Amino acid sequence: MSRVINPDSVGKERTRLVKSIALCLRGMAKMSEVTLETKDMAAFVALALRSISEGIDASVAAWEKRDYWVKADKFRMEWMWAGQTAEKMKTAVLQDDWASVAMLMPQIASKLGNVVVSDNHRLGKPWTGAYTLLALHRKL
Repeated sequence: MSRVINPDSVGKERTRLVKSIALCLRGMAKMSEVTLETKDMAAFVALALRSISEGIDASVAAWEKRDYWVKADKFRMEWMWAGQTAEKMKTAVLQDDWASVAMLMPQIASKLGNVVVSDNHRLGKPWTGAYTLLALHRKL
């Protein structure tokens, strides 16, 4: 029997989300006023960072299984900011605190500074409807 390979691994999902966040931040930086699309973009960043944070343990599970504890801990520390920033961004977006969102954007961009998104990307607009989704998560 052959191995079953999951083409949608947590690492690939994280890479896609990171590129989408970078694309979002670039789009938000160009906007001069808060629109529905801006709210969707900010909400998407919060949701994507939370998703990245939740996938970290699954990513390091293979390393821990092989007793690569230092590598696993280093990776966790490298991505620890994602969960904390996601919570701050979520709170700021839901309270319409756009000054805080503006303060968080450069922090996130500095962490994702080396991310390259080509002009011919196939990401589309993954942030569409994210504000509604974030508002629903608040009620849960």
